[in-house]
Amino acid sequence: MTNYIIRRFLQAVPLLILISFAVFMLMNLIPGGPLAAYQNNPNISAEDLKRLQAEMGLDAPLPVRYMRWLGSVVTGDLGISQVTQRPAMTEIMERLPNTLYLQLPAFLLALLIAIPAGILAAIRQYSWFDYLTTTVAFIGQSIPVFWLGLILIIVFNVTLKNAGGGPLLPGGGMFTLGESNPTLEDRILHLLMPVGMLTFFSLGSHLRYMRAGMLDVISQDYIRTAHAKGLRERLVIIRHALKNAILPLVTIIGLEIPGLFAGAIITETIFSWPGMGRLFFNSIDRGDYAVMMGILMLSATLIVLFGLITDIVYGFLDPRIRFD
Repeated sequence: MTNYIIRRFLQAVPLLILISFAVFMLMNLIPGGPLAAYQNNPNISAEDLKRLQAEMGLDAPLPVRYMRWLGSVVTGDLGISQVTQRPAMTEIMERLPNTLYLQLPAFLLALLIAIPAGILAAIRQYSWFDYLTTTVAFIGQSIPVFWLGLILIIVFNVTLKNAGGGPLLPGGGMFTLGESNPTLEDRILHLLMPVGMLTFFSLGSHLRYMRAGMLDVISQDYIRTAHAKGLRERLVIIRHALKNAILPLVTIIGLEIPGLFAGAIITETIFSWPGMGRLFFNSIDRGDYAVMMGILMLSATLIVLFGLITDIVYGFLDPRIRFD
């Protein structure tokens, strides 16, 4: 196992270098390049653009610029935001806790519902509960995210009112504007709609994978043998079936965890949530290249890292898997 982990880490280095090269080249192929945010500004002359180009090192050949940028990224310097004139790393680190504050409850809530519901739907195949969970899963994967977000705002923020005549739920933000010390209740109320929406969409895929994995496992010979020995149904499912049935879901979880850090662009934009997704969207809109490339490299690094962690978890869940 140790040799496998070391080998995978060594393989990850050239992979991340290749990703960084692709990110850098694609960003520089965008019309206008890194100075696109300044080109449409009437207060900036051609001489100012040339001066900025020299200050930012954009007059150097593309390979030289890439090597300079890569060297800075390795040391944790992602450059300066062209919009706020602050370090891009600072911009990202300020938004990251807000994203985790939104994404983690939705992620954990979806798993807490999907795993037992998927198991129960597989055990009681073709029952009313199975049809209900399957319907919910398909609806969750079919409804457009932006549409559901707008419907939630219309229903719970515009139409329904609380006892005081105000909106039943706030329509956006992390807390009420103007509150210097927001209460726990205020924060929870602002979480309900975005967390509910994210949970609903995650629930769809998790339910389907958990149900399909359990249906495949409970038809295996070793499960029938366990039943023939007189073991209780609950013991057979938890001790023998669950570890193998959950493997497909582990794959999905390993792919989704990096997304927790990258943020939910549509959800954060609709509900005005100051997280990573909204920061990335605003960076694209404003041509803030340093922040864009920083977020992309952070996402790529996390994807590679959690891919390795997922493979290691496989080995613990399924003893047939060896990494020799």
